[in-house]
Amino acid sequence: MKRIIVIDDEASICSSLEFALEDQYDVVTTTKPNEGLKSIEEESYDLCLLDLKIGQVDGLDVLRKIKGVSPKTVVIMITAYGTISTSVKAIQEGAYSYLTKPINIEELYSIIQQALHYQHLNEQVNYLSQELEKRYSFEGIIGKSAAMASVFNLIRKVKEVDSNVLVVGESGTGKELVARALHFSGKRKKSHFEVVNCAAIPDQLLESELFGYDKGAFTGAVSSKEGKFQLANGGTIFLDEIGDMPLSLQAKLLRILQEKVVTKLGSNKEMNLDVRVIAATNKNLEEAVKNGEFREDLYFRLDVIKVPLPPLRERKEDIPYLIQSFIKQFNSEIGKEVKGLTKEANRILMNYDYPGNIRELSNIIESSMVLADDEYIEMLDLPQQVRSIQSVERIEGETILDFVGLPLKKMEKQFILATLEANKGHRKNTASMLGISERGLRDKLKQYEQ
Repeated sequence: MKRIIVIDDEASICSSLEFALEDQYDVVTTTKPNEGLKSIEEESYDLCLLDLKIGQVDGLDVLRKIKGVSPKTVVIMITAYGTISTSVKAIQEGAYSYLTKPINIEELYSIIQQALHYQHLNEQVNYLSQELEKRYSFEGIIGKSAAMASVFNLIRKVKEVDSNVLVVGESGTGKELVARALHFSGKRKKSHFEVVNCAAIPDQLLESELFGYDKGAFTGAVSSKEGKFQLANGGTIFLDEIGDMPLSLQAKLLRILQEKVVTKLGSNKEMNLDVRVIAATNKNLEEAVKNGEFREDLYFRLDVIKVPLPPLRERKEDIPYLIQSFIKQFNSEIGKEVKGLTKEANRILMNYDYPGNIRELSNIIESSMVLADDEYIEMLDLPQQVRSIQSVERIEGETILDFVGLPLKKMEKQFILATLEANKGHRKNTASMLGISERGLRDKLKQYEQ
């Protein structure tokens, strides 16, 4: 049985509410706010009916304290002085709703049921969010697909060893997340994790970025600088886009991996290294070796343990969990309260191929949340390239093969009518998806009626 506490300075109100609710709920009443707060601190209550003015005590102060000691308790404010400003203030301070005296019992029953249902939904969301984090994530990587389960299992197996790791996959699949998971879940987590993007740094600067330099090593070297390998000593260095490293530096990197020493530019002093190397690439290094673009001996040094990451289009069952995670993240970052997607928006995102993988999905959700005017992301909030008809594999059961062999005009007609049906007759949405004006769509539909 749900537990309710009533805090009101009028004993008659307390008695009346207890009598009205005791058949359905376990009810406790008090006319003293301090006693009510103490009871809430010591026991668990699902809901509190709280007077806005309890003698000389401001009910809003009591509301704040209740939310401080028991955030899960739903609070409904009761007052004889109902104004819009006090109602808004109470809601802003965390009250679920607001009732004025004299209390209508039927209205009270209804609002209590709504409040408890709201509480139940919140508990479910929190539970599912916790389960998502526990069951379908590993150090920030999210996925429940078989492919990602294999990745998680591989990370767990190799996180404590010092063997070099090569993470392979398309751009945006989360290769750096894997590297961070290996480092921060393993024995080196208390030491430095250094990142070098080999494709983003000009060739002439990459060497000094990796190995450091002494003062006077070259023009402009007015002081000494530690390289990423020196900074990562005892920890991990992540060499992103290793396939773009110039051949001249590949030879120097090979020596470091073989000898486990590093020498700054302009110095003869060697420094012993204890660094785990994790490299990543979106290129086929075996092909690069055959083409003379990557050293074979370095490739075998790096490819001790390979972690292949699947593209998002091959693990679509993970998309709902990734969307939920991004919505939670961006709600916090941009100050929104988006709850999810409409059915149509969700259908489009589930059918999209994501050439940019997880990074693209993240950008899509962020952009759509910024544009969304409601609690749910709608189809028109999605970027144009995502909701365009070309990005959808199926439109209400019709595939590209269904149009093969048709005359062009007939194919256009079926294409437009299928899009209109997919948008449930909404002409503005249909025109937007097709990239034509509403007038152009109207003219086409008139032609089809002839």
